[in-house]
Amino acid sequence: MMKRKKTRQIHIGPVAIGGGAPISVQSMCNTKTTDTEATVAQIKALQAAGCDIVRLAVPDMEAAKNLGNIIAQVDVPLVADIHFDYKLALEAIDQGISALRLNPGNIGGEEKVKAVVQAAKAKHIPIRIGVNAGSLDKKILAKYGAVTPEALVESAMQHIRILEELDFHDMKISLKAHDVPLTLAAYRLMSETVDYPLHLGITEAGTVNTGIIKSAVGIGALLAEGIGDTFRISLTGDPVVEVKVANEILKSLGLKEYGPTLVACPTCGRTSIDLPAIAAQVEKKLETIKDPIDVAVMGCVVNGPGEARGADVGIAGGNGEGLIFRKGEIIRKVPEEILVEELFKEIDAILEERKQK
Repeated sequence: MMKRKKTRQIHIGPVAIGGGAPISVQSMCNTKTTDTEATVAQIKALQAAGCDIVRLAVPDMEAAKNLGNIIAQVDVPLVADIHFDYKLALEAIDQGISALRLNPGNIGGEEKVKAVVQAAKAKHIPIRIGVNAGSLDKKILAKYGAVTPEALVESAMQHIRILEELDFHDMKISLKAHDVPLTLAAYRLMSETVDYPLHLGITEAGTVNTGIIKSAVGIGALLAEGIGDTFRISLTGDPVVEVKVANEILKSLGLKEYGPTLVACPTCGRTSIDLPAIAAQVEKKLETIKDPIDVAVMGCVVNGPGEARGADVGIAGGNGEGLIFRKGEIIRKVPEEILVEELFKEIDAILEERKQK
């Protein structure tokens, strides 16, 4: 059992972050925040996929003023992503946003920062300080000669001190880079430096094919070390995919129960059924199930039931046929063409039995 680092706790709406709270999943809409209908629809799709917190881009005052229209139609906490203009932060707060993502050193002078902090304090709105490797201050880059873990942490600490000097401590920190080893080292150093909750991410990770791998390696490694209180998977494309990947990472580490778990063997020379096609069918059908259940798709009857003994239910292929088994115990033999159908009869039965208990 991994031991998580204890951090101070903040709240984004009703969602607790840090302090031992469950690790929360975040994503960001890629719709225009001025388009209420499209943004609300995407937020609801993200929430249905298992997203706890959604961030919205607020590039101008028109977007900031439309936040209230969006907030009124959803029940997941929203974060306003703001750069450079403190007035956008003030408007987002007035509109009822649950949190801000901004860097206090980049929104103007001391009085402007103070105005935002006072407004955030009054409404108990936390601020995420987000440092990206691609946008470090030139003085810090000159000091370290390159983007290093120490440079990322020093940049974050500059912003943190601005808020601390205003007696504001309701914050979380992120240190993102597309380079996985750099990100790992930066978060490890940050975790040793402060007790604020950490928002994990591999920024600009790439498309689904490469981005999932980089994110799973980087974020998964940190979570396995007990570092991190909330995170976003950053992928080019549909943000709903980000949420599904995030939940799968949490599930794989035993940090969250999230829908079905599919166990499938890699196939070998003993396989005599079209296992890849069957596994793909099972995976697709499992997408409609929200309850946790372990399902195995195994290629042969030699080792299948035994290797997947921990699964609630599964199939083990034979020559044009297969076995249906539960918890490693064989129930019946059926032809290959109805293996998936018979498997889901058992899945439905198991889920119904659980409801009756």
